[in-house]
Amino acid sequence: MTKYQLAILGGGPAGVAASVYSARKKINSILITNEWGGQSNVSADVQNWIGFPHISGIDLAKKFQEHVEEYAGDSLDIKQPATITAIRQSDEGFEIALSDQNKITAENLFYGLGSSRRKLTVPGAEEFEHKGLTYCATCDGPLFTGKDVVVVGGGNAGFESAAQLLQYTKSVTLLDRGDNFRADQVTIDKLSKFENFRALNNIQIDEVYGDTFVQGIKYRNEKTGEQIDLPAQGIFVEIGMIPNTELVANLVDLDERKHIKIDPWTNKTSNGRIWAAGDCTNIKYHQNNIAAGDAVKAIENIFASIHAQ
Repeated sequence: MTKYQLAILGGGPAGVAASVYSARKKINSILITNEWGGQSNVSADVQNWIGFPHISGIDLAKKFQEHVEEYAGDSLDIKQPATITAIRQSDEGFEIALSDQNKITAENLFYGLGSSRRKLTVPGAEEFEHKGLTYCATCDGPLFTGKDVVVVGGGNAGFESAAQLLQYTKSVTLLDRGDNFRADQVTIDKLSKFENFRALNNIQIDEVYGDTFVQGIKYRNEKTGEQIDLPAQGIFVEIGMIPNTELVANLVDLDERKHIKIDPWTNKTSNGRIWAAGDCTNIKYHQNNIAAGDAVKAIENIFASIHAQ
């Protein structure tokens, strides 16, 4: 069984950047991922990946794969597709168990498995995902220029998405199930000044409907019982993220939202042999470019750590 200096988990921007830089530094590494691209592979038009004014999520994932494969075969191996079922640490490092019954051992670990969007679970939501219902205003917002759209979620992410959308949509209606919005008051006050924005509390979403594309959303006010059919051409869901950290929950310190706590200077976790980057970490902003940059920073520190041993 080959023992690697470093196992890189995840094929999104963090894992890909880590793999490229690990290979360039000749760290004996293996990248393990089930798929390429991360969350953006479902976006029709990604406009914020540096160097590409427009690129589809599928094409971005292909570019990620091509870039990593360019370096494969010397000091970098690739295991894809692969689903990780467990990670066990010993004095020698880590044993990574895969669903195909294979096991991979490594002295150090880079964790870049990101997070998963909390999905809207009402009739029509799954049917119209990527057909007008989306989970990323930054990725897909410009596609809805001049249209009436809805944001579901009253936290900071919901209001920040609404703020972005107000720059180019015709109108934005924000729907929240709680009695009070969870966003910062300064953000709420800022958006309330826009005539084409409104935010409603105590809302229960009943259905997303349309034909080949989203045409509207049905909801009811839980206090008054009033039922509303709201026409809309876009629905942006911001009801939270679920970090994919269960595999290392017993190996590193997590915050109250299950994000991996990292040292922002080095991207090292509380575990001296695990580094992490991307949406699974407790950084302030979660974006593709930030994930890639943090992964590069982590590899620089991993390289220094390996050669200090």
